[in-house]
Amino acid sequence: MSGLIDPDSVQGSEVDFFGMSIEHQEIINELKQDVGLKEICQRILEKKVIDQAAQERGVTVEVEEIQEEADRVRREMHLERAADTLAWLSGHLLTPEDWEEGIRDRLLRNKLTEVLFASEVERFFAQNRVNFERAVLYQIVVPYPQLAQEIYYQIEEAEISFYEAAHLYDVDSNRRHCCGYVGTVHRWDLHPDLAACVFSATPGDVIGPIAIEDQYFILRVEEFVPAELTQEVRQNILTKLFEEWLQGEVNYQFHQ
Repeated sequence: MSGLIDPDSVQGSEVDFFGMSIEHQEIINELKQDVGLKEICQRILEKKVIDQAAQERGVTVEVEEIQEEADRVRREMHLERAADTLAWLSGHLLTPEDWEEGIRDRLLRNKLTEVLFASEVERFFAQNRVNFERAVLYQIVVPYPQLAQEIYYQIEEAEISFYEAAHLYDVDSNRRHCCGYVGTVHRWDLHPDLAACVFSATPGDVIGPIAIEDQYFILRVEEFVPAELTQEVRQNILTKLFEEWLQGEVNYQFHQ
């Protein structure tokens, strides 16, 4: 279906969508009815704040950077030929200029994030180190309190192993196949009640049953992984700091 939409048609008062004309006002009305207009407006305000902050700090994106990122995305999406790229853009109602502008906005946001908060990452990590600890976790989730209590007693009495019980009883088929293995989780990945129990346990402990929203959890902590400032953690911190700053700026500039 590629190439059936003329990207230039989105520049006027209507969109030519596979031969069907759709007025811009119809799009706005649909966004309103779908409770999506507020989100779009919020994103526009955020873009205004980012552009202003970048201009004040001399943060810019060069043409070469946009081209490099566009080439990377094309390779990732296997858009090897220019015709493939144009067909993909046409199918998403985008002109090449629209696409480049979107890339520019993402790169500018990333650059501004680094300028504003790169120097604060290590301090934030040190002050919140406990939140970046991780646990290798297994769990069993069942829908009935009596069943959860019976499973817990059987595990405690060594009548069945935790892993066997998970394979037999967990409500999630994927976890059943993995004998209850959840993986390595951060504190924030868990419901607060579960996190409090998990991160106060000793490796090898069986915890539970814990009731969360009509489900009953039995947990086993395999080991704890000390907090480490990895690239992933660094990016999570940068994103958190930037989002908090951005929301504060939007509220201050536009919602007073």
